Amino acid sequence: MLANLLDRFRTFALALLLTAYAVPAFAGAFEDAVAKFANDDFSDTEEAIGVVASSGNPLAHPIISALQDGRLMADPDSKKVYVTGTDGKSIDAITGEAVASVPDSASAVRLNNRLRRGVEAAVGGLTLLSPDLATRLQAAQSVFKSHEEAALPVVESALAKETNKAAKTALGEARAAIILFKSDASEQDKLEAVATIKARGDQEALALLTGIGGDQPATVSKAAASAISSIQSSLAMWSGVQNAWYGLSLGSVLLLAAIGLAITFGVMGVINMAHGEMVMLGAYTTFVVQEVIRTSYPGAFDYSLLIAVPLAFLVAGGVGVLIERSIIRFLYGRPLETLLATWGLSLVLQQAVRTLFGPTNREVGAPSWMSGAFELGQITVTYNRLWILCFTLAVFAILLAMLRYTALGLEMRAVTQNRRMAASMGIATSRVDALTFGLGSGIAGIAGVALSQIDNVSPNLGQSYIIDSFMVVVFGGVGNLWGTLVGALSLGIANKFLEPVAGAVLGKIAILVLIILFIQKRPRGLFALKGRAVEA
Repeated sequence: MLANLLDRFRTFALALLLTAYAVPAFAGAFEDAVAKFANDDFSDTEEAIGVVASSGNPLAHPIISALQDGRLMADPDSKKVYVTGTDGKSIDAITGEAVASVPDSASAVRLNNRLRRGVEAAVGGLTLLSPDLATRLQAAQSVFKSHEEAALPVVESALAKETNKAAKTALGEARAAIILFKSDASEQDKLEAVATIKARGDQEALALLTGIGGDQPATVSKAAASAISSIQSSLAMWSGVQNAWYGLSLGSVLLLAAIGLAITFGVMGVINMAHGEMVMLGAYTTFVVQEVIRTSYPGAFDYSLLIAVPLAFLVAGGVGVLIERSIIRFLYGRPLETLLATWGLSLVLQQAVRTLFGPTNREVGAPSWMSGAFELGQITVTYNRLWILCFTLAVFAILLAMLRYTALGLEMRAVTQNRRMAASMGIATSRVDALTFGLGSGIAGIAGVALSQIDNVSPNLGQSYIIDSFMVVVFGGVGNLWGTLVGALSLGIANKFLEPVAGAVLGKIAILVLIILFIQKRPRGLFALKGRAVEA
């Protein structure tokens, strides 16, 4: 019993002795390593990075991060090193104590490309065990890019402790990247690493596999070549999906801008060149709503767009009714005069907005629920574009239901098909014209609410979409909402697939030429409206 107690005492005393000597030793190694940053020698800096990163000192992360950002200052005269914060305050890199100022003789520690990769790996290794999931994912991504061999022990340690599936996958990919470039790794380990990187399948995985040297074993080189070919095929497919998504997004914007024009043009045959200015009025209504909320009710900012939608509809719709009653109704059956009058009106509205709000762009913010993006496979989907697509489809569905199930919708369809017969049945065609013009303008107004989230709010906002809107309406079939839907989405997708090949300008020209050729064959568009008659 006594011998057992003596043995335990000796073990405890030995542990205390080792600790007493080890702590100063580690502390001394850390201080010596930090001082080497002042030598202005790349080899000393590389050695210092390794020692500091593995020291476990709480100052290790601030030092390496400052080195990465060019904020680590070294004085060659006193051999002192300072960490300068983003707020301008500085601390001593060894003690962590604040300093009044950094000496004038101090300069930022220099890095070359090799050291930058080492620093990136060190930063990643220092944050791999962070309690914050986003930090761990970012650190794993950093190590994957740098694939520095020195980070392997930390990666494996973090991988063993990780419980989150996404972080575990990211750490596994980082480990595979390191092993792939590790000279003494076994052939089987490298083959498994190639398979892991192939499963990742993005552009960075392709770049990593392309960058491996020719000194790899034949089986590894063959597996890497096969993985490269597979990733390239997959990326080509995802690129097509991404273009299709961008096309749908653009098509939804065109549909919002054109759907009101389709109603106006379909019922009354009016070529309204001021339709884009109705879109502009909706966007400026959104700006005014947000300004009021910012100054008076800042906590309600996330509801600003929900408030702006009905107000934009009422403002643009009211202006539309006023335009129809004061100008358009005197010009029915005279398309050229209508075109010139509405074009002049568009200039007047633009100048009025310039006078009220100024010629510069106005800031319209995005609510929190429309900010950010998420990854879907190898494509990026932004929330604002997704919400605009959903909003457009909702507006389209509500408009279809209104035309089919309401008295106004029935009267509009009757006037569209045969104005004289509708009038003889007691329908007040002039009232239908005014309400129809107001409805089309109101929809343009809520289109402006959506466009304020993806485009500059300026007096010229509407001019960017008016020509495309007419193209959509003519291509889909004048007055046919389903034709407008198909036409907008078709033109949006075609435009996005042509842009990478021909460029933005030539792509637009090609679309215009194709529409002209199509109209030669089908003058009434994709979905012609039967029995349409519009008379003065």
